[in-house]
Formats: sequence, structure tokens, C-alpha cells
Amino acid sequence: MKSAGAAVFGWLVPGGVYLLGRRYVRFALCLALVSAAFGAGVALHGANLWPQAAETQGLDGLTALLALAGALTKALAGGPYFLARLFDYSVPYATGPAHEYGTTLLLLAGLFNLLTLSDGLKLRRKERH
Repeated sequence: MKSAGAAVFGWLVPGGVYLLGRRYVRFALCLALVSAAFGAGVALHGANLWPQAAETQGLDGLTALLALAGALTKALAGGPYFLARLFDYSVPYATGPAHEYGTTLLLLAGLFNLLTLSDGLKLRRKERH
């Protein structure tokens, strides 16, 4: 499979790049890590929606950009993010400690998946050379 296809598969299936490389233990660990972080974020009612124009109105440019970057980072979780959206899990931005912890866990799930994808693609490149 080409690198672009592997990247898309690795994004949609957390740890999927390791699965393609037959690294089953790493795949299982990464899938469990991303899924657990995302599941805990959902359980704590973390926000997973893109900020609406009304929510960013009145914010300076950097703050609005950071809100959009946070939403993009949550989408980097791949499959778990799309499953949550498919089953209509949507929490708008709110306040409260549990909500903040949940949002942070959703962000971490996206970052974990991005790191997994990066490492897996790097290993694929090494194996080819």
C-alpha cells in the first residue's frame, strides 16, 4: 500500500499503520490508548463540535484560530471521532471541570493518533530502505 493510503488508514484506524506493518502489539496498544482517551473524553462530556461563528465573534484572531485548531486536533482521532459524530454525540462548548477534562482527553486522543501515525510512517520508510 502506498504511503498516502497507509496514512489515511492509520488516521481512520488508530494504530492502523502498525497493523499494515504487522506490528500487532503496537497496533493493539495504540488502538487501546486512543480509544480509551476518546472514550473517557466522551464519558466526561468533552466538547467535540467545531466552533460556530457566533462563538468566535468578538474573539481576537489568535484565540479564534486556537479554537479551530482544537477542533481539528479532536478530528485527528480519526475513527473514534467519526463514530461519535455518526452516533450523534455532540457537546457544544461549555464550562465546568468535568467538561474541561473531557475536552482535554479528546484533544489528547487526536494527538496520540497523530504521533502514532507519524511513528508508523517513519518505520515504514525505514523498512523500505
